[in-house]
Amino acid sequence: MKLAVIDPGSGNLASVRRAFERAAQEEGLPLDLTVTTDARDVRAADRIVLPGQGAFAACARGLDALPDMKDALQESVIEKARPFLGICVGMQLMAERGLEHGTTPGLAWIEGEIAPMDPREDDTPLPLPQMGWNALAPTRPHPLLEGLPAESHAYFVHSYALRGGNKAELLATTAYGGPVTAVVGRDNLAGTQFHVEKSGPVGLRILRNFLRWAP
Repeated sequence: MKLAVIDPGSGNLASVRRAFERAAQEEGLPLDLTVTTDARDVRAADRIVLPGQGAFAACARGLDALPDMKDALQESVIEKARPFLGICVGMQLMAERGLEHGTTPGLAWIEGEIAPMDPREDDTPLPLPQMGWNALAPTRPHPLLEGLPAESHAYFVHSYALRGGNKAELLATTAYGGPVTAVVGRDNLAGTQFHVEKSGPVGLRILRNFLRWAP
């Protein structure tokens, strides 16, 4: 299995690599993993991962700066329907646009925009970024979430979140002054707002599921 992990200039690439290598080992799957800025690697891959951290605009610029990369993503993910996973800002880039440091177009693979959070509890603002372990609440069954125990927790670090998304594309939420989109997906696309590579056994289970996923 060829897995391409795209390097947009920001992301926990070493952690993502280690997490996928362990997931493949536990699943007994041979894995040829490449961390890349080369569109040719994406076109040759069986599965594609886009990690990201920091600001939406900066990650979008980093992706735009990679020659032919967005065309390769469109061909491989949308036209050829190869499984895709966006992680943290990589998941946010799947949306129509981001509102961090101005309005920046996203890939427009899912509905909605990435907007600033305003979490409150009894009208009292909660700290931002939302940082730490939060429980996941699946909204419908999905192969990516199979085998997760009840009250699974994942590791979040973000101040912006998906707003105006399509309920049919929502797979799980978390709670932070109200519901927050945690996992999205449709067809061969999936994305996690949390750092799946830092989410311990829960994250590892999701990565194992992704490697076995046959949308």
